[in-house]
Amino acid sequence: MSQDSSHGVAPAGPHRVVVIVDENSNPFELGCATEVFGLRRPEIGRELYDFWLCSPEPRTLMRDGFFTLTGVVGLEAADSADTLIVPNRPDVDVRRRPAVLDAVRRAHARGARLVGFCSGAFTLAEAGVLDGRRATAHWQWADAFRARFPAVRLEEEVLFVDDGDILTAAGSAAALDLGLHIVRRDHGAEIANSVSRRLVFAAHRDGGQRQFIERPVPDIPDESLAPVLVWAQERLDTPLTVSDLAGRASVSPATLHRRFRTQLGTTPKAWLTRERVALACRLIERGESRLEMVARNSGLGTAANLRTLMRRETGLVPSAYRRRFGPEAG
Repeated sequence: MSQDSSHGVAPAGPHRVVVIVDENSNPFELGCATEVFGLRRPEIGRELYDFWLCSPEPRTLMRDGFFTLTGVVGLEAADSADTLIVPNRPDVDVRRRPAVLDAVRRAHARGARLVGFCSGAFTLAEAGVLDGRRATAHWQWADAFRARFPAVRLEEEVLFVDDGDILTAAGSAAALDLGLHIVRRDHGAEIANSVSRRLVFAAHRDGGQRQFIERPVPDIPDESLAPVLVWAQERLDTPLTVSDLAGRASVSPATLHRRFRTQLGTTPKAWLTRERVALACRLIERGESRLEMVARNSGLGTAANLRTLMRRETGLVPSAYRRRFGPEAG
């Protein structure tokens, strides 16, 4: 990615992701967008996106005056975005610039994908594109959001919401969850996992915001699940049970279940299923066309079970997933 404010709109290229950066924007979410969509991917062998930052002003003061952003293209770049990431700022009661809201409305009208990280949902709602739609925002602002935008179907307990052409993430770190979800949707599980490994970030976090809502900290926190998760991921093709996981963690099944609920917001069985479906997706992307082999090597057992669980977890049956993300796709 390279930018020059004298060049105006970026040259043509692959799917273009444009981030609007406005005054008092959060730098963390800007960094997340840059990490996921903007960096070159030598380990993949190609650039996934044509990534640009734009701003309505030549100099943009970031959140709390941390630094000033300069040298990015003007707001007109938003008019060429295939995916437009809207501004997010912590002072959610401050009205967004009319020029920014107009750019969001134009992008929506021509069919661009819109993304809001954290308080970005306020920008989307103020632009009027979220009425009657599903969205999420940080749990701290849920009441304020509902009071101001009652026509939006706010889901406050999830990390992100994918409502087709409009996607929103709950909080700062959830920007990475949503970013990886978008990469998975655009390029498949194998590419998304490659990006997540480079980020040293889970490709998919189960659970939702309820894990992070303020609550008393226990006197003795549970031990990390990381060792048993790694152990299980290396053995997904074997008939693992919850008792096997509990034995590996040297705890009772009830204790293991409680730790999964507390730390991951899901159950051991549901986590195993999701990991196995993710492995099945990677096998299909690598060219395995025999459903029985995919089911066996991912631990899902039968082709019928593979079809059922892939449809439930990805929205696609294996044949449709292969057409979209297999070796011959694109």
